[in-house]
Amino acid sequence: MALMPVKFDLAKRVKLAQGLWLLYWLSVMAGILVFSMGLFFKIELRKRSEMMDNNESHFVPNLLILAGLVACGINAFGGKVCHDSLDPTKFAKWKPMLKNYLMGCIGFNVFLFVVALLCFLMQFQLYFALAEGLRYSIKFYKDTDTPGRCFMKRTLDMTQIEFRCCGNNNFRDWFEVQWVSNRYLDFSNEEVKDRVLSNVEGKYLMDSVPFSCCNPGSPRPCIQHHLTNNTAHYDYDHHTEELNIWTRGCREALVSYYGGMMNSIGAFLFLVICLEVAVMVGLKYLTTSLETLANPEDPESESEGWLLEKSVKETMADVTAKLKALCSRNQVEGEEAVAES
Repeated sequence: MALMPVKFDLAKRVKLAQGLWLLYWLSVMAGILVFSMGLFFKIELRKRSEMMDNNESHFVPNLLILAGLVACGINAFGGKVCHDSLDPTKFAKWKPMLKNYLMGCIGFNVFLFVVALLCFLMQFQLYFALAEGLRYSIKFYKDTDTPGRCFMKRTLDMTQIEFRCCGNNNFRDWFEVQWVSNRYLDFSNEEVKDRVLSNVEGKYLMDSVPFSCCNPGSPRPCIQHHLTNNTAHYDYDHHTEELNIWTRGCREALVSYYGGMMNSIGAFLFLVICLEVAVMVGLKYLTTSLETLANPEDPESESEGWLLEKSVKETMADVTAKLKALCSRNQVEGEEAVAES
C-alpha cells in the first residue's frame, strides 16, 4: 500500500507544478545566499588569517561555497522539470532521470545537515585557533622588519580598533611581551638599560599597551603607559578608576563575532533544508501523479500521487534486500578474481 496517497485532477497538478516552480527558484536564491555567506565568511577569516593558528578554519566556508553552488544547480534543474511537467513530450525526456535526481536531493540534504552542524561545532576549534594565534601575534607585534610578519602590527592594531578589544585575554597580555622593537630603544638611557637587565630573557617589558587599545570615548586623554603606576599620572588610581583602554580581550571579541556569524549561517541552513525537503516531497507527488494517470492520452483524467510506493517497513525491507544482494555479488566477484589470479 502506498504511503500518504493523494488524489489529483488536472487543476491540482497545474497548481502543484506552478507552486513547485516558484519554490525551486526560491531555493536557487537561497543557494546564492548560502554561496554569498560562505564567500563573506572566508573573506572575513582571511582578513585575520595571520592571527589564526592554522588554516583549517577555512574548511567550513569552503563547504558553504560548494553547498551554495550545488544548491543552485540542483534547484535550477528541478525548476526546469516542474516547468516541463505539464507537457507530456517535454516531460518524457526528464522521466528516466527523476529517480536518480531525487536520490541526489536526499544526499544533498544530508550534506547540508552536516555543514549546518559543522557551523556550530567548529566554533570550539576556532576558539583555540584564535587563542594560540593571538598569543603569537602579540609576541611578533614588534617584528615589522621580519619577512612574513611585516603586517602583523597593522593587522593587530586594526583588529583592536575595530573590535574594541585589547590583548588576547585582556590588556595585561601586553605586559608580558616586548612589543617595542629594539631599533626604537635608546640603550644609552639608564631606564631602558635597567628594564632590559632586570629581565631574565633580556626583554624590554613595561606596563604599557599600544595606542590601538585606547578607548576614544573616554573623556580623559588616553593613558597607555605606566598603567599600574598611580604616581605617574595626576588623580589616577588603576585599582578603582575605570581605565580608558579597552578591557575586553580580542579572543572573546573575535569568537563572539565569528560565533554569531556561524550560528546565523547554521540556522539559515536548517531553513534551507526544510525548503529542500518541501520541494522534494512536492516533486515526488507531481511525478507519481503524472505516472499514474488513468488515461495517459487524456491530461484531464484523475491520478494518484504518493510519497512512497510501499509502506516505510516494506520500503526498508526492499532496500536492505538490495544492499545484501549487492554485497553478496561483490563478495562472489572478489572470490572469483582471487581464484583466477
